[in-house]
Amino acid sequence: MGAPKGKPKAGGRQKGTPNKVTQDLRTWISQLLDDNRDRAADCIKKLEPHQFMACYEKLCAYVIPKQQAVQAQIDINTLSESQIDYLILEISKKIENEN
Repeated sequence: MGAPKGKPKAGGRQKGTPNKVTQDLRTWISQLLDDNRDRAADCIKKLEPHQFMACYEKLCAYVIPKQQAVQAQIDINTLSESQIDYLILEISKKIENEN
């Protein structure tokens, strides 16, 4: 259990100080990957097509950011008449394009 709420931090790592073990491990893994880049590429080329695509997809996740859903909540009571008219027009256009 930690210190009571409101009590200042005493001892240990200061806030914002990186964890040395984590940093050392990341450096080691990064070096290992870098040193074996050609070997990994050769191994990936020898995979069956379905295995290759699974590996390719996993690697893409580290390069291409994943899209996140976007939500918007609009309080219609705060909109002007022209803003409401604009929304109605845009929604009508989308409905027409879908049909």
